[in-house]
Amino acid sequence: MRPHQRASSKSAPAGKRADVPQGVELESGLVVSTHGRHCVVETPDGRRLICHPRGKKSEAVVGDHVTWHLTQAQADEGVIVQVEPRKNLLYRQDEWRSKSFAANIDLLLMWIAVEPVFSEAQLTRALISAESAEIPVCIVLNKVDLPGAEQARLRLQPYRDMGYEVVELSLKGDGEQAQDIILPRLKGRATLVLGPSGAGKSTLINTLAPHARAEVGEISQALNSGRHTTTHSQWYWVEDPDDTHRPDGRTAVIDSPGFQEFGLHHIAPTDLARLMPDIARHTDQCRFYNCTHRQEPGCGVQAAVQRGDITPTRISLYTSLFDELSQTRW
Repeated sequence: MRPHQRASSKSAPAGKRADVPQGVELESGLVVSTHGRHCVVETPDGRRLICHPRGKKSEAVVGDHVTWHLTQAQADEGVIVQVEPRKNLLYRQDEWRSKSFAANIDLLLMWIAVEPVFSEAQLTRALISAESAEIPVCIVLNKVDLPGAEQARLRLQPYRDMGYEVVELSLKGDGEQAQDIILPRLKGRATLVLGPSGAGKSTLINTLAPHARAEVGEISQALNSGRHTTTHSQWYWVEDPDDTHRPDGRTAVIDSPGFQEFGLHHIAPTDLARLMPDIARHTDQCRFYNCTHRQEPGCGVQAAVQRGDITPTRISLYTSLFDELSQTRW
């Protein structure tokens, strides 16, 4: 049996309960993948089936706890009645649409590498989104056996100084470092693995969940979607018989698609400073309460830049993001 952790009830429901036909038995489940309007839902006893929403658009995302019932036409498919309240949701949003990664996350594993050289702008955007959703973060730098490792370390030093945990490794096919370094940080948690393509995420997922490809293949076959590529997030249970310290849940990793852009149009420009820890620690030193930390006199953030407490790269990222988000209608 795979017990599911119930999401906190303090958040507003993602969806409302629809009318349920009389005599229909409702069941609970966990969304483990999404494919267009369809979701794959896992029941508490480990059974998986395809479900779809009542309306034209599905509001469920991977990690959601849902209430559902079997369809009257097909006994092996279900209808989602309600998405239960979420603890959190990590997503990105551009001018036109939003893209959800997962809900009810206990940890975000930001997976980057020495090669391909990671984008500090994209890393910053993901961290801001995680801060906004109050999701703890661990940054992993992979491929530190390559020549550019020292430069990558220097670029990540400001994030260490902000309080982010930064882990270094060179993940190989044998998976030894995944078991020894990464797994202890994931135990008892639902962890979203997020990062650019080519950084080694697939090696991690295949090491921690060797059954992953088989599960994805079965789902693709059931949906007639052919060969699987990671275009949506996918939930995997980590097979760890020693994971017994939290009886109400098990260790899980959520694989996510690589991304080229990470829109933050759901963030108000005035919220940026508090979501960037190195900026936030100096805002109480500003003369004006509504300081934008750009050109106002008596700005504590700009004074910190002059002292070298905030790097030129970080203040440049803040300024460009502030300008970008100021063009968004609120």
